[in-house]
Amino acid sequence: MNAEVKPSHFWDSTGRARAFADRAGHLLTRVDCRRADDSAQQGAISRLRYQAYLREGAISPNPSGQFSDHYDETDNAYLFVLYVDGELASSLRVHVTSEERLKLPSLEVFPEHLQPEFDAGKVLVDTTHFVADEKLSRLHRDLPYVTFRICMLAAEYFSADHCLVAVQPEHQAFYRRAFNYRVVCEPRPYPQLTKPLSLMALHFPSAADELYRKYPFFRSSSFERRRLFERPERSALSKCELAIS
Repeated sequence: MNAEVKPSHFWDSTGRARAFADRAGHLLTRVDCRRADDSAQQGAISRLRYQAYLREGAISPNPSGQFSDHYDETDNAYLFVLYVDGELASSLRVHVTSEERLKLPSLEVFPEHLQPEFDAGKVLVDTTHFVADEKLSRLHRDLPYVTFRICMLAAEYFSADHCLVAVQPEHQAFYRRAFNYRVVCEPRPYPQLTKPLSLMALHFPSAADELYRKYPFFRSSSFERRRLFERPERSALSKCELAIS
């Protein structure tokens, strides 16, 4: 997968860039990021997705006013919701591959590009359903960067080789300019969406240092990463349940 980054593609640390980083860092202090493990939070995410996709013309109206798919339920899915000053602001979903976990939304659509990477033992972080509240995204222009920070935390926590995004053609420029993602495959039909999506990728090990320089608010502590991605072992849960009963 030709997705390695070259430092020359990143901007220099100008005064304008520092001001942006300071502003985004300040917004981050007002953000509460939660992993959505309960049905109430997942329902809120489904409604936010529906509103965002309907606004973009990516789905047709439906009576439920919600949008979800079966990949929300896989054991390697992590759903996140962000609140700004207590208001639901944005959400995204992350899937992470391992030797035992091959379920990946993008693999279904772009198999010839991703299957070889998985077969080679690469760790892939696949980001999908990146949506935001219309009002709050206009009020907080840096919200996309603060939300997308979760992907960097996932890549750091799981020692990812490649970060993936499936995006509409008109959004390619943002990922290319902001993070230096490369287009791996041009747009294809995507399940449940009326608009085709393209596959973009970033080689995280070669990009990390420059991303942290460009966006210092992307940095995180091991405690924060564990809080968002660590899950108790099923066997440990079973023992606890037996002890309680």
